[in-house]
Amino acid sequence: MKAKDKVRLEALRSVKKELIEARTAKGAADEMTDSDALLVIKKLVKQRKDSAALFIEQGRQDLAEVELAEMEAIIGYLPVQMSAEEIAVVVKRLVEELGVTSIKEMGKVMSAASSELAGKADGKDISLAVKALLS
Repeated sequence: MKAKDKVRLEALRSVKKELIEARTAKGAADEMTDSDALLVIKKLVKQRKDSAALFIEQGRQDLAEVELAEMEAIIGYLPVQMSAEEIAVVVKRLVEELGVTSIKEMGKVMSAASSELAGKADGKDISLAVKALLS
């Protein structure tokens, strides 16, 4: 890259490597869809976040900073995530549409919300919104 941004360059190289591996993996389709690519990129962000947490826990702030910087570079290529309030609005609408009344039926709401909010919200955030609404 002409900008000589080493962190961004390393982050993009790892994204490219993972996308190539996902495309050439055994049993993978010939073409990679956008949703497949988003899943790969999200996985990389999660890996960086987990690694940084481990490094901080072990007192290696220098390595954690590198991981966090790469994570920020990769996040720039993901769609903007929905806020907790926006997720709550969608979940509330789905609860009303599905007629769910108890926490025992959380699975119905989660499957509908996960498919509707795919790529726009993290599953953990969706789960928290569903639990808060049904509790």
